[in-house]
Amino acid sequence: MSTPHTSHQDINETLCKTLKVNEIFFSLQGETGFAGLPTIFIRLTGCPLRCCYCDTAYAFHAGKKLRIDTILQQISAYRTRFVTVTGGEPLAQKNCHDLLSMLCDEGYVVSLETSGAIAIDRVDERVHKILDLKTPGSGECGKNLYDNLQHLNQEDQVKFVILDEADYNWSQDIITEHQLNERCEVLLSPVHDKLAATTLADWILRDQLPVRLQIQLHKYLWGDVPGR
Repeated sequence: MSTPHTSHQDINETLCKTLKVNEIFFSLQGETGFAGLPTIFIRLTGCPLRCCYCDTAYAFHAGKKLRIDTILQQISAYRTRFVTVTGGEPLAQKNCHDLLSMLCDEGYVVSLETSGAIAIDRVDERVHKILDLKTPGSGECGKNLYDNLQHLNQEDQVKFVILDEADYNWSQDIITEHQLNERCEVLLSPVHDKLAATTLADWILRDQLPVRLQIQLHKYLWGDVPGR
């Protein structure tokens, strides 16, 4: 985060830092509490996880290195205040922290979509953190860093991607154990084409679970394609 004491040299050095970027695109936010809002997406390359239902495997390796000032220049073409930095796993690249802070400095409302397998304690406090706790059905449940939960606040969200009822029951236990609904907003999302949204909705209502049901809006609008 920049401060009044940040020198021009420091800012210039930050702007020259690079990240491997898979794609930059403009679309409607399909998930989270910002769903439906026109949003710029900056998708960074790379992810240490291999969830069985991953829909962005194309971002594991493909991409090109861009300087932060080049990224800022590219996104300036879009008339929106909302930017989402996603992946892959964006925090797998150390310069992601600099990008997040520079986006905040530029006046954007910034959200970060992260798996929660990497520590979030250094994420700029102005960023809305969307923490995707991995359920057993993902195959990557063992990678969750539960210490991350203490760094969440009311501006953040925790997401559970639900593959089946076992995932749902596990998520309910985690929500209760960590009192997540008192810490931040909790989102439950069915795996697209694997679990019917109506089924998950029925479970939530049956158990009166204090969460928000979300669907992947962009997939209902355009299908499962990159850049949308």
